[in-house]
Amino acid sequence: MLRLSLEALQIVDAIDRRGSFSAAGKELHRVPSTISYTVAKLEDDLGVQVFQRHGPKVMLTAAGQELLKEGRYLLKAAQDLEHRVRRVASGWETEIAIGLDTMFSAVALADDIQAFYAVAQQTRLRLVQETLSGTWEALLERRVDLLVGAPGDGPAGGGYISQPIGMMDFVFVVAPSHPLAQLPGPLTRSDLQRHRAVVVADSARQLAPRTVGLLLGQDALSVPTMQIKFDYQLLGLGFGFLPGPCARAAIARGQLVEKEVEEPKPSETFYLAWRVGEDGAALRWWMARMREPDVFARLAQHLPGRALA
Repeated sequence: MLRLSLEALQIVDAIDRRGSFSAAGKELHRVPSTISYTVAKLEDDLGVQVFQRHGPKVMLTAAGQELLKEGRYLLKAAQDLEHRVRRVASGWETEIAIGLDTMFSAVALADDIQAFYAVAQQTRLRLVQETLSGTWEALLERRVDLLVGAPGDGPAGGGYISQPIGMMDFVFVVAPSHPLAQLPGPLTRSDLQRHRAVVVADSARQLAPRTVGLLLGQDALSVPTMQIKFDYQLLGLGFGFLPGPCARAAIARGQLVEKEVEEPKPSETFYLAWRVGEDGAALRWWMARMREPDVFARLAQHLPGRALA
């Protein structure tokens, strides 16, 4: 049987902070006799002296200090548990995971996260970043609860609802020092086949991975994020399509050169998506927030290279 109760820890904590039994009793709305009885029983049950008495003033012993040091963690954990249970009873999830494609920086959601914590302090928030089909797979495998900025149409089979939140064009670019920069356009398949492409690797584990802008048999440098693809193309390590906003910003700075190609990449639609039948309060909050008209524009402001523009 446990000899230590949360009530006793709460009383010890109040006595230490207030400096006396009577002051602790006033804070906790307990009569002094109850405070004294609880402390005496605690000391008897544990077989140690928790407080040294100096008249009306009391001080923790070394054993009492250790008890309270660890006990405060237990009090905090118990308080957090109470809050989470109340949240669950009122419809708030204990945790929600938001999935974001690696094309976008998670900093784009900073204001949204701050606003969420203001209304849902006891719902833990987890951010997950995946790439291409990996974003959809994370939703279907329940690793995330809501996708923000998922690229392209979702996989067949259903089980989710999706809504478009924006479209983005893509521009074929190379560094000024790259051999393709000197060729007259439009560039053909044969022109591209002779050089290396820089591609963002799909993070899907089960779904068929997407291959974007890569020719059959093409030499390719695969990287994990759009930021690295952008940086490597600036360094002339390969060619490829970049999102229009970051490509045009780099072109304006003279870091990249736009080239016309015979097979341009079409604009892509990006989606908000969630699983069918889920309706927690935190999920509803994020869905409403991510449906605001400026969401996609805010995501686009945090594409690679935009901060330098």
